[in-house]
Amino acid sequence: MSYGRDDGGKRKRFAVIGVSSFLLVAMVIAVTIGVTLNNGESSNPASGNKDGSGHPISSSNKAIKAICQPTDYREDCVKSLQSEAGNGTTDPKKLIQAGFRVAMKQISEAAKKSSVLKELEKDPRASKALGHCKQLMENAVDDLKNSFDKLGDFDITKFDETLMDLKVWLSATITYQETCLDGFQNTTGEAAEKMKAALKTSRRLSSNGLAMVSEISSVFSDLQLNRRRLLSDEESATDGEDVINTWYNKGVRRLLAEGQEKLKADVVVAKDGSGQFKTIKEALKDVPRKSNKTFVIYIKEGVYEEYVTVERNMTNLMIVGDGANKTRITGNKNFIDGFPTSLTATVVILGDHFKARDIGFENTAGAHKHQAVALRVNADEAIFYRCAMDGYQDTLYTHAKRQFYRECNISGTIDFIFGDAAVVFQNCRFIVRKPLENQQCIVTAQGRKERRQPSAIVIQNGTFVADPEYYPVRNKSKSYLGRPWKEFSRTIIMESYIDDLIQPQGWLPWAGDFAINTCFYSEFDNRGPGAVEESQRAKWRGVKKITAEHAVNFTPGRFFKGDWWIKLSGVPYVSGMYSTAPKNE
Repeated sequence: MSYGRDDGGKRKRFAVIGVSSFLLVAMVIAVTIGVTLNNGESSNPASGNKDGSGHPISSSNKAIKAICQPTDYREDCVKSLQSEAGNGTTDPKKLIQAGFRVAMKQISEAAKKSSVLKELEKDPRASKALGHCKQLMENAVDDLKNSFDKLGDFDITKFDETLMDLKVWLSATITYQETCLDGFQNTTGEAAEKMKAALKTSRRLSSNGLAMVSEISSVFSDLQLNRRRLLSDEESATDGEDVINTWYNKGVRRLLAEGQEKLKADVVVAKDGSGQFKTIKEALKDVPRKSNKTFVIYIKEGVYEEYVTVERNMTNLMIVGDGANKTRITGNKNFIDGFPTSLTATVVILGDHFKARDIGFENTAGAHKHQAVALRVNADEAIFYRCAMDGYQDTLYTHAKRQFYRECNISGTIDFIFGDAAVVFQNCRFIVRKPLENQQCIVTAQGRKERRQPSAIVIQNGTFVADPEYYPVRNKSKSYLGRPWKEFSRTIIMESYIDDLIQPQGWLPWAGDFAINTCFYSEFDNRGPGAVEESQRAKWRGVKKITAEHAVNFTPGRFFKGDWWIKLSGVPYVSGMYSTAPKNE
């Protein structure tokens, strides 16, 4: 594309990029040597470096030990890289790719074992869990492959975006494996333990891959800042346009913001027969596979009683309804009737770059049926605008990857927003419903398993209120902002209105003192009767006080390490803090 400059400008730009690339390579070498030295290994050939058996340590082994240094499972890391990469390379990028390859192999083996176990398993719930495990492992392998390919095409001009992609996808592989094991809750037989054993190595290798990429991100953050300083403002703006045109076709611009009268739908669904299809499932058959062009399905007013899955190969799909209370997709699968939580969802979104506007997603199973998901989202860079998610326990499963919700209403009772995505809710309304008599209500249950995962539930300028039926019993069946589902659970609530339904303690433990020291829970600049003084909140080590400088890191512009995908959708949103940042509306 044209950059609107003369040849001198182009030469300057390419020279700057060349310098940055050189610095990147230099930094990789420095890290490799530096870590090796920190391990007590001299770089002086005369010192005669040797391993534990007195044999000389090869350059490849030194590089492997260096690249494995930041991982939590170093022995697994070293053995896997020595086996996969051999002694032929010291290139850190190739070594990390080798780590991805061996993780893919291990996960594929685990998927095969899940199929074998399924044939032997008698417990219907465990059988469903094993079948779902196979699907999750296939998803994990796909994301590892994407990471492998992305690392091979590493572009220094898109440093932040590339590393964020890698961390998000690698984080998803960890989440999928954890979800597989979660599916065996309350099952009988040996399938749960056998599946756990089958996943042991792959879980460690996935964790190691994330650690390697996170270390690169940490070490080279200064490099990216230097690159930005070298580029002029004009050149930096051009880089941004490159990112836009690489990620999305121009046809997506402002589609979500257009009114129905201006929207050109590719397919129309209508229960009354006035469209091409009467059901959403029929319409999905017309969706192009692995497309880079936005495909729009308009779903006319009506209640659609069907279970819908947007498959992984249905990329860049957009669905639009007549309003969240007019166009509704509803189901009632639930845990009590024998389904693992993940498989209770009325609607499942797996295809990346998914967008929805003016649609309602519902699970009508009720509080007495326990876990019953209305919507599960695994899609990367998914956007929901003016939608509703209604249920009771586990209403919205923000399962994995990057997600953005704007002006949505989410209702429920227990953990009704849960999962391990990197998700931001902006200008959304959280409605606590009346639970069973012996139950407490919890709005969020974030599931970050590893400290390096880039995931969190971020709520900005939200509103926490009680459903009219719940309000009279709010002090009997008490409500809390969240509880830690996994060890490194992370939730940030800022610039929001909290009504008097939320207890002063704010946060509830999961069980005993589980994760109360390793979680990260924080509030910033909230208001309303439920936004009490910090001294009244839970006194855990994991409940943190943050400053405005820290809080801004959880806004879309910073948290996603690039929010072009939101900007291009046309959804009105705020990139930074409401109090300081200009609004992109």
